[in-house]
Amino acid sequence: MTERPRVSKAVIPAAGLGTRFLPATKAMPKEMLPVVDKPAIQYVVEEAVNAGINDMLMITGRNKRSLEDHFDRVPFIEQTLEAKGDLDKLAAVRGASELGDIHYLRQGDPKGLGHAVLRAKLHVGDEPFAVLLGDDLIDERDVLLETMIEVQAKTGGSVIALIEVDPAQISAYGCADISAIDGEDYVQVNKLVEKPPVDEAPSNLAVIGRYVLHPRIFDVLETTGPGRGGEIQLTDALQTLAAADGEGAGVYGVVFRGRRYDTGDKLSYLKAVVTLASEREDLGPDLREWLKGFTSTLDG
Repeated sequence: MTERPRVSKAVIPAAGLGTRFLPATKAMPKEMLPVVDKPAIQYVVEEAVNAGINDMLMITGRNKRSLEDHFDRVPFIEQTLEAKGDLDKLAAVRGASELGDIHYLRQGDPKGLGHAVLRAKLHVGDEPFAVLLGDDLIDERDVLLETMIEVQAKTGGSVIALIEVDPAQISAYGCADISAIDGEDYVQVNKLVEKPPVDEAPSNLAVIGRYVLHPRIFDVLETTGPGRGGEIQLTDALQTLAAADGEGAGVYGVVFRGRRYDTGDKLSYLKAVVTLASEREDLGPDLREWLKGFTSTLDG
């Protein structure tokens, strides 16, 4: 039996305008918004590296140069910190520029997530790859991407991450109709529906921003027309693969029950910052004590 190639590359779409965070994102990419003391995009890159991926392609757009600057060396800052003897901050600054080989490619026209993934075709080549969206941060203490990579190697298809949500909220997500697989801790995805009405949703399993895809997805995306919102939807291409036969066909799901932080809107972003900060050894004790006092002064 021929051994399937292992995932060695990740695609990180980062071309969005971040309109939900205006005016903060007028001059700063949403991916650079700080989550405690690191930009959100660094958590995503670190997750890929922790899963054994050291070759990453960011799909960017205009006004995203700060993403490249963040992962580049800054000799003046490093020299200043070294001269001051601030070795902890020096290590943190250098660490961001030593995470792996990061490449950058502009999306050009903003035609949706599917189009952004398609732009990665030449870089990825004919091997499976991961896609990580920056709105979902996965706690480093939990395993998700590594599990998805293992499932992809076992099945030879594409793998998506799913979470259980309140059925009343499923219309805000892509939704999966699934079947259990005997003896396995992953599921077969029969159908994907993008943001279905609550009364038409096939389940309460929502798709979140982690994918491990077979390269056949590129051929499908090239013939996938605009879908919801007039954009090329990755969900539509995955639906095609779910119903296909042959090499690279089939879509599977890993139901994630660990800690996930949603930075996709203002309230969820604030919750993510507070949650992560309260769990830090250096900030947590004082922050938790302050929060107890602060919340006791609130009505309701």
